Amino acid sequence: MDMKRLQFKSVGMKLFVVFFAAIVLLSSVLGWISYSVSRDTVLEQVSEATLGQVAQAGDKIDFLFAQYEGLSKQLAVDTLLREDLVTVSNPGVGIVEKTASETRIRERLNGIVNMDNKLQGVRLVALNLGTSNSYSSVGASGTTSSEAIKTKIDQVVKANGQTVWFPSEAKGFMGNETKATISMGRLLKNLNFPQATYVLVMDVKERAIGDMLGNVQIGQNGKLRVLTAENRIVYDPDVNNLMQTSEIVVPANSGDQGTFYTEQDQMVVYQQMKTAPWLLAGYAPSGDFLQATDKLWMVTLIVVGAAILIAVLIGLYMMRDIGKPLNDICLLMEEGEQGNLQVRTSFHRQDEIGRLGKSFNRMMEQISNLADQTRLSAQQVLLTAGELAEVSRSTSQSAGEIAAAMEQISQGAGSLAVQAEQENHLADHIGTQMSRVTESNTIMQGAADDVLEVAGVGSGHMTRLVEKTEQINRVNRKIVHDAEQLKEKTSSIHKILELMNEITKQTNILSMNATIEAARAGAAGKGFMVVADEIRELAVRSKQSIGTVAAITMEIHQEVQHAVDALKNSSPMFDEQLHSVQEAQEVFGNVRQQMDGFLSEIQDSTTSIQGLLDSQKLLTDSITSGASIVQETNAATEEVASMSAEQHRVSERLVSLSGTLEKLSKQLEESLVRFRT
Repeated sequence: MDMKRLQFKSVGMKLFVVFFAAIVLLSSVLGWISYSVSRDTVLEQVSEATLGQVAQAGDKIDFLFAQYEGLSKQLAVDTLLREDLVTVSNPGVGIVEKTASETRIRERLNGIVNMDNKLQGVRLVALNLGTSNSYSSVGASGTTSSEAIKTKIDQVVKANGQTVWFPSEAKGFMGNETKATISMGRLLKNLNFPQATYVLVMDVKERAIGDMLGNVQIGQNGKLRVLTAENRIVYDPDVNNLMQTSEIVVPANSGDQGTFYTEQDQMVVYQQMKTAPWLLAGYAPSGDFLQATDKLWMVTLIVVGAAILIAVLIGLYMMRDIGKPLNDICLLMEEGEQGNLQVRTSFHRQDEIGRLGKSFNRMMEQISNLADQTRLSAQQVLLTAGELAEVSRSTSQSAGEIAAAMEQISQGAGSLAVQAEQENHLADHIGTQMSRVTESNTIMQGAADDVLEVAGVGSGHMTRLVEKTEQINRVNRKIVHDAEQLKEKTSSIHKILELMNEITKQTNILSMNATIEAARAGAAGKGFMVVADEIRELAVRSKQSIGTVAAITMEIHQEVQHAVDALKNSSPMFDEQLHSVQEAQEVFGNVRQQMDGFLSEIQDSTTSIQGLLDSQKLLTDSITSGASIVQETNAATEEVASMSAEQHRVSERLVSLSGTLEKLSKQLEESLVRFRT
């Protein structure tokens, strides 16, 4: 392959690079957009689904806690329990009655625990944390009076009858349990008998929340946690993490529920609980939900690779089908610029490149014919100029001989005045000389007629050459005009392609919007999504075809502009040639005029010589009037000498004009030597 065609400035390489870059960029962008849209859609749908699961789990926990809060309210208004608490708190009550009340209290607490296996235990804790006047159900440990417990009891007292939920602790509310529990406290006030005011503590098994959240799965590696407002863990499948600071932090003032993503690419879904001031938060790596999109990403990479391969194949085809013919035409035009008019294209195509090759061949044939005609005309002019120069030199030589004869006649006439005895001899001599002059004049007149005929032929040739040159110039201007119109038409085509490209862009945007809407519609929009994909694919193919046609049109526009520039550059050469031929025509006209004058002078000379012959006869008849005859002869001789001198100058002028015509003919021939037809 010609390395010149592989240069980036060549049309084929430009088409290859532009088409390759367009396909690769378009496929990459579309693949990335598809992947991004799919990824965002999947994450959005997963977020909504996960948020619904977390909301349901939170509602279950709230329902459970609401049951215990309702149970605590029932105990707060239970008349028998209040009476029993008054009885056990009154120092004046007997042992038997007090024991019976304590038994009923414990039975009441045990009944609550036995009815609900989610409860670890129920306590009625005295405000002074005394173990003797505090009561616990089965499964609950004894009461302790540590500072931590006092702090908790004070919180319940400050709540003034409202429930207070305490986070999970590995050793329970009192710190002496063997299992982790979540505790709820409520103050059971007795305004009539303040000594009977107790704190109700209900210990909920920590695994009870785990049982509710066990069927909630977030991704493959997701977890659910219950967090306090201070971001401490209330519930976690791993008991060792209880009351530890969570690495997943829900931003403050983030609302009752929502979804966000951490810097570690974790999806976090949270729900504010209604009963307790806690958050139910679920989190999982985003990669658990993006396995399908990862497959789409691999498919996208495969499609991009296939697009690159297809772009390379199509680009190579375009370089071969478009770039190579244009490069061949450029090389042929460069050879034509160097003067080789024999170059021809060998395209057998019916498209624009084939039409361009045929037009190039016709143009080169017309230029070759024009060069051949001009060369033949130049050769004819050169031959005519040579003949004219030869005749001019002969005329100049005859004029010189006439001038010499006139000089001798003048000398003979002078000697007549001195030597009268030789008048008859001199008269004979004059007769002889006059005869020679007459013959010379006859010869000169014939030569002048030949010169006139040659000048007429040369003038006719020059007239036809001027007409042909003007015709060439008009053809050249017509080619330039047609090329300008073609350039305007290609500009109009380019505007139409820009409008079609804009329509394709709008169609592509419309199909993308339709795809997004179909994706949002779910299963109901699958058919619409297929139609949108077909419309987008049609828009992509239309855009590619429009880009290809626009590139070809632009290249044709540029090549037509180069042809117009070349023709415009050659137009001054044709104008200069026309000017030179017109000057040669004027030279032939001047030669004809000079030869007409020269012929007139020869006729005058012949007439004068005839007069001299008459005078010579009179001289022979009247020898006695020699003096007068000598004077007349002197006068006639001077007149003939003047005419001979004038004839000599005309001959020299004719020789000069012949040399000029010969020089112009050689210049014209040299200007055509560089063209090979």
